[in-house]
Amino acid sequence: MKMISAEQVASALTWPTMIERLRRTFAEGVTSPKRHHHEMVRPDGEATMLIMPAWENHGYIGVKVINVFPQNTAHNLPAISGVYLLSEGKHGTPLACIDGNELTRRRTAAASALAAKMLARKDAKTLLLVGSGKVASMLLEAHSSIFDFDEVLVWGYNKDEAKQLIKRYENQCNIRLVDELEAASKQADIISCATFSSTALIKGEWLKPGTHLDLVGSFRSDMRESDGNAMARSSIFVDTYEGAKNEAGAIINAINENFIAFSDIKADLFELTRGEKIGRADDAEITVFKSVGASLEDLAAAIEVWEHISLKELD
Repeated sequence: MKMISAEQVASALTWPTMIERLRRTFAEGVTSPKRHHHEMVRPDGEATMLIMPAWENHGYIGVKVINVFPQNTAHNLPAISGVYLLSEGKHGTPLACIDGNELTRRRTAAASALAAKMLARKDAKTLLLVGSGKVASMLLEAHSSIFDFDEVLVWGYNKDEAKQLIKRYENQCNIRLVDELEAASKQADIISCATFSSTALIKGEWLKPGTHLDLVGSFRSDMRESDGNAMARSSIFVDTYEGAKNEAGAIINAINENFIAFSDIKADLFELTRGEKIGRADDAEITVFKSVGASLEDLAAAIEVWEHISLKELD
């Protein structure tokens, strides 16, 4: 069994190939059971363990184990740590143990970019990143692989972290720090949020016609990055209906507050990639994509990594 490092994952998962792999996997489908979700009380706060299995009907088998410790940011450590175990499908033999952190943040950003490709305006010129951690940097790269942004705005709780992100990309794009989230939101064509917020950051009244809102960070029913009005004003799309129903706090809270009903969700990524339902209807429509992560995405990313490395070794 091979041990595959974060550096190898980053090298293997280029944005065009990863986005296309995700599109193809959603369109074709895999078996993807509901993920195990376990709350853990730690001395310094609550943490979460996620166990996410998936398999192809006649191919690869995989499972990811992730520990989410939001309090790690206070210690300058990643909030998410984990591994992915990929096995072959004929006999169930393990093939590789893959760094789960890099796999997760790249597949997460690729799923958002895939959704934005179908849901955002093609002429989107301003990207607002809400959050400045490791996933935010991937969202910047993934969205920039599809859209030609004139400007990237960054808002974050941790100003030093946000400044570091800006410094890392200042030679690649026109990027700057913003202090006023409302003003930046009113300016942005795409707003991409990657936080662990439990209170709404983005208000529906701030969204201009044509905005695409990408909600990535929250993955529990008690977490949310937008208010109910943002959902009410938008056409809502999700990665999976199952995840949205059980874990998408922005949607669950909006339903509980009577802003929307679950039936208001327009489509998931399965339906969009298969052409069963349409995405954006016109340039004035406000769209929102809420993801909580799906084991299908991890399996797709792990296969892409494995096949890239295997082909490279054959060369």
